[in-house]
Amino acid sequence: MGIQVLILAVSFVLLLLIKVPIAVCIGISTFLTILSLGDIPSSYTVAQRMASGIASFPLLAIPFFILAGILMGEGGMARRLINFASSVVGWATGGLSYVNTLTCMMFGSISGSAAAAVSSVGSFMVPEMNKQGYSRAFNVAVTTTAATTGLLVPPSNVMIVYAVVAGNVSVAAMFMAGVFPGILVGLAIMIVCGIISNIRGYGIPHKTSLARIVTTFFHALPSLLLIIIVIGGILAGIFSPTEASAVAVAYALLLTVCFYREVKVSRLPKILLQAGITTSIVMLLVGTSTAMSWIMAYQNIPQAVSEMMLNISSNPIVIFIIINFLLLAVGTFMDMTPAVLIFTPIFLPVVMELGMHPIHFGIMLIANLCIGICTPPVGTCLFIGCGIGKTSIAKVIPSMLPFFVAMIVSLMVITYWEPLSMWLPDMLNLIEN
Repeated sequence: MGIQVLILAVSFVLLLLIKVPIAVCIGISTFLTILSLGDIPSSYTVAQRMASGIASFPLLAIPFFILAGILMGEGGMARRLINFASSVVGWATGGLSYVNTLTCMMFGSISGSAAAAVSSVGSFMVPEMNKQGYSRAFNVAVTTTAATTGLLVPPSNVMIVYAVVAGNVSVAAMFMAGVFPGILVGLAIMIVCGIISNIRGYGIPHKTSLARIVTTFFHALPSLLLIIIVIGGILAGIFSPTEASAVAVAYALLLTVCFYREVKVSRLPKILLQAGITTSIVMLLVGTSTAMSWIMAYQNIPQAVSEMMLNISSNPIVIFIIINFLLLAVGTFMDMTPAVLIFTPIFLPVVMELGMHPIHFGIMLIANLCIGICTPPVGTCLFIGCGIGKTSIAKVIPSMLPFFVAMIVSLMVITYWEPLSMWLPDMLNLIEN
């Protein structure tokens, strides 16, 4: 086993270092490892495992949710959510930072994409906060970190990926398990915003009224209804999570094309092409990662890692800290989807041995990797935020540090307080015993 593990690890790392796309890194390193075994047809096996990896009904939800997210990103929903959030929290000192955070939470949960939240909300909020005297680096930091909450609050594509990889995990249960952790991270970010805004004197409080709150709420209500329709339909048993994704597309299409009329019919082919390209990237990652997971299982790597970690300590507190530390390190150089695909089969047996439920681990894993998409060198949201804010990563990172602390504290609560993730799906009888 030793030489094959070495080939897999070394080839993967070397390919990453020379900036080969992550899906290609995974595929080539897997091919080389299988080739070194000699007794298995390498090309046939890799192709077969990739095909079986994407031949999963729940994964059909991903292209639909991606398409719905793109439609909503271009359909004027962000502006309406910003107006509603401003009427609710814009009256406080540093109100625009609260508005930014709350809008990112709402838009991220509706679109299911942190990158879409950064680009859609940030393109409006960052320039507005700049005009009102907030630090440019602070504005980018708020937008970048707040956008990650949309990956915890349902619907979330990465939760679907985790449910497929973990096996026997309900997508609906994963969706509901992320609600309170997502709110916790959002509140932690808002607390940091409040402290910094009060220290630096950011923002002039805006007057609000019940009439304005009600008016902006009704303007934003059609957008917010998407979450109710998708989650409510799943919980009521009207449709499955995969069918819910198609309903989300139909609703987003009606809302943005017919009701808001901000997406022209002539624009739809480009939107469909964009959704197709994004979907192909995700599916290639899923396929190659499935092949890598197979060769790791064939070489008993998950069992070896589990045994090694349990030999270090049998204390769950210690093991969970080690796993979180390793995942935080991984998140700095690997995007979320491949990280979930690769490390779920490795760490899930370890945590289950210590009594952690797969759903709880999934939320911990996603919350951990959310920090990674805000950190260099790979941080997708950070790069988008810096581009929108017209600033550099070096200038933003110092402003990010308090938010990183808030997110890590939230991660520790999520890790060690199981009811935060498990209470809601348990109450709704979504957890299979």
